[in-house]
Amino acid sequence: MTSKKSIVETISEHLSRNTLDVPVFHAVALKLQQVLAKPDYTLEEISQLIVADPGVASQVLRVANSVFYSGLSKATTIRDAAIRLGAKEVSNIAMLATQQDFYRSSNEQFNPIMQTLWKHALCCAIGTKWLATKTGYGALAQEGFLAGLLHDIGKLFLLKVLDELCKSGELGISVSPALVSEVLNSMHEEQGYILMKKWNMPDIYCDVVQDHHNPEWNQTNPLLALVRLVDQACNKMGIGMCPAPTLVLFATTEAQVLGAKEIILAELEIVIEDTLQMVSQGTK
Repeated sequence: MTSKKSIVETISEHLSRNTLDVPVFHAVALKLQQVLAKPDYTLEEISQLIVADPGVASQVLRVANSVFYSGLSKATTIRDAAIRLGAKEVSNIAMLATQQDFYRSSNEQFNPIMQTLWKHALCCAIGTKWLATKTGYGALAQEGFLAGLLHDIGKLFLLKVLDELCKSGELGISVSPALVSEVLNSMHEEQGYILMKKWNMPDIYCDVVQDHHNPEWNQTNPLLALVRLVDQACNKMGIGMCPAPTLVLFATTEAQVLGAKEIILAELEIVIEDTLQMVSQGTK
């Protein structure tokens, strides 16, 4: 580092001045979520937003016809996909399809961390959607998918900030792994929440981003409980930056709040393992 300031102080200073441009959302995927937050959105409105961006449209069709949706008839147009899967599902696919590109960097230090984060995010998304249906919260399955996918968005944002500051030379050419962990662990919930509010994401997602590690969390919020439990399941399985192999999922407050039995939690680990295998094989 060329500055006497701590790395956290340096990052905080840039964030307060809003001097860095580090996008972590695709504009179309973000707009889709904002449209879905309206009480009177239409399927046609969703389809038109996707079709207007050929890159997003092709990615949505690719994911909609991938192994994740095997067994369903092939969608050849965005309208087909929207009718077959529904507005929320196809919008979530757009977010999924466009997010992966943000979890890459030319920086050899940060790229492996981003890839680890991506695997964790995707496993949380699929796991949360599955767990919602198995614990009596099927109506929250689509919201669970997106909340799981985005719950650690603050970590991605901060990694991109570190990447930019290393490129500019402000932090030297690299940052020690210990400092990276310190930055992510101490700042990601707050910065993720600020980011979500800045982009007018619905409060249900902002709350998850803000409180997914908060010991004083709202136990009457089932979406938050679902994401917290799946997040811990991924950590137990070593998927992510905070491995916790000795964690007993059934003993967690989240499992008790959701009434998740041991057999359900065992099945959850299989779902997560299958998802990780698909990610590792590049068969999204």
